[in-house]
Amino acid sequence: MGPVTTDAAPSTPRTPEPPRSPTGALLLDAARRNMRQYGMLVALGLIVVLFQIWTDGVLLKPNNVTNLVLQNSYILVLAIGMVIVIIAGHIDLSVGSLAAFVSAACAVMMVEHHVPWVLALVVALAIGAVAGAWQGFWIAYVGIPSFIVTLAGMLLFRGGTQILLGSRSLGPFPEGFQKISTGYLPEVGPDTNYHNLTVLLGLGLIAVALVQEVRSRRREQAYELDVLPRGLFLTKCVAMVAAVLAFTLTLASYRGVPVVLLLLAALLIGLGFVMRNAVVGRHVYALGGNQAAAKLSGVKDKRVTFLVFVNMGVLAALAGVVFAARLNAGTPNAGVNFELEAIAAAFIGGASMSGGVGTVLGAIIGGLVLGVLNNGMSLVGVGTDYQQVIKGFVLLAAVGFDVWNKRKVGS
Repeated sequence: MGPVTTDAAPSTPRTPEPPRSPTGALLLDAARRNMRQYGMLVALGLIVVLFQIWTDGVLLKPNNVTNLVLQNSYILVLAIGMVIVIIAGHIDLSVGSLAAFVSAACAVMMVEHHVPWVLALVVALAIGAVAGAWQGFWIAYVGIPSFIVTLAGMLLFRGGTQILLGSRSLGPFPEGFQKISTGYLPEVGPDTNYHNLTVLLGLGLIAVALVQEVRSRRREQAYELDVLPRGLFLTKCVAMVAAVLAFTLTLASYRGVPVVLLLLAALLIGLGFVMRNAVVGRHVYALGGNQAAAKLSGVKDKRVTFLVFVNMGVLAALAGVVFAARLNAGTPNAGVNFELEAIAAAFIGGASMSGGVGTVLGAIIGGLVLGVLNNGMSLVGVGTDYQQVIKGFVLLAAVGFDVWNKRKVGS
């Protein structure tokens, strides 16, 4: 009997999927890693273009751009501190009341007791540090939730402001103190129709930023990490240079760089470096991401939490000083809703409700989104009631996008 054979249908060879190009893979990975921050940058650009058209070019006039910086400076200071608090997994509801209390204390010192403004500034920052340490102690070492402690602080500092000022406003302040918020860099060099010192600072910033980008790219290549292709990297650098140069020339065509913008730049660079590169910054991220794992890894969670709230107290005091200097008076109603604006800026800029996610630059971007919305809507005559509604929808959309993005990544 011969062997039995069966006719089997020949298997159809599977067509291999075309490999994804390295450029596409890198772009997709970069988009996933930076979706919130890049998304807010795109949103900020679209909002600026919208209101620039809607206001017939008024939004980006040099005097309005400068006013935009001055009007939102104290909120941006608060947002920088608030995003660090949120990264650590906490919240601070007291910053607006603390800013009001510090501005009232400055007014009492300088107007009633004739304290030199430099000494009043130092005392104001010390008050903020002590207030932050007080709240940080109860949160870090006693274990009371930050929501409760800072809610109590909001009531305490608001009451303290009323005790110091009652129903009166105290002012004016010395000229040197006013220049913290309203001063500009001096004019130097020949008349060029531009503020020469501002142009030099802008060019220096461009050079430093380019060197930093090149060094970061080389460092990543040395560790065999994925980097953007050369063409995309050059495109990114050109866009960055164009944005900084346009902003520099806009300021230089008016009165130059405001002093408070230098203050914001110092905070952005300093605290941004700490959060990215310093050990304590890494510990803040670890603590907010997973507190139990961070403690097992040797992170001193109590000390880190304490320092986070001390930093927030100092920045709240600085915001109070900037606001008082701009207003040129200490008022009992100062700081109302400042904490809500700062929290909104942090979340719009990419911070996560669950902690462990966010950047200092993102908080600045979120604050600018709110600032441009406020300024643009005021220029076109939108009422404050509708402004609040629109900002509420923007905040809800930003946090909703964060939740959606997490679910998508998890799936």
